[in-house]
Amino acid sequence: MPTLLIADDHPLFRAALRSAAAEAAPDVATCEAETLDGVLQRLEADDAIDLVLLDLHMPGNHGLAGLAAIRAQYPAVAVVLVSANEDPQVVRRALDHGVAGYIPKSASLDELRDAIRTVLACEQWLPPALRAAVARAQSAPGDADLAARLASLTPQQFRVLSLVAEGLLNKQIADRLDVQERTVKAHMSAIFEKLGARNRTHAGVILRGLEISDPAQHVAR
Repeated sequence: MPTLLIADDHPLFRAALRSAAAEAAPDVATCEAETLDGVLQRLEADDAIDLVLLDLHMPGNHGLAGLAAIRAQYPAVAVVLVSANEDPQVVRRALDHGVAGYIPKSASLDELRDAIRTVLACEQWLPPALRAAVARAQSAPGDADLAARLASLTPQQFRVLSLVAEGLLNKQIADRLDVQERTVKAHMSAIFEKLGARNRTHAGVILRGLEISDPAQHVAR
């Protein structure tokens, strides 16, 4: 039985995705989260989750950073991004960072069902109206290399990197993760080497480079 995590802060859209999932795969089990922290907690608690439908701009997630976090910490879990952003360049970046599909919030119920069915069959899905434009879109310089470098981080190293990007110091990170400060320093050394970062500020800038502005932040998504 496939298990799907619907991650979106809008109840009505979660309901639409839940309905589409039930019709696409009658034996599917679903669970939900409203924030990126909630997504990561769900994944930590339930190793049976096969697929995450992740809102590109839900609370705690500002673009591709949430995707990178899931890919680094739970590499066996497939991720489909869901967004009102239909910029082919954004879709291209998402693909370069390992997304299994991209669903615009303008998608019809038939398209939602098709997307879920396709990804559960281990195939990639893109909206038909965007496929040609995405195929023409150029990858952002260094994105594929960055995706590989981020994927090389261990789950704990990625957690440390995320906290560095938030501006926390080593002692604060150690307290947050309940580890020794020397352990954090060891993780930082590995992060610098794997990312080619000069220092903690540079490492944080690299991760924040995955942020994508929300074109609908002043209107309802």
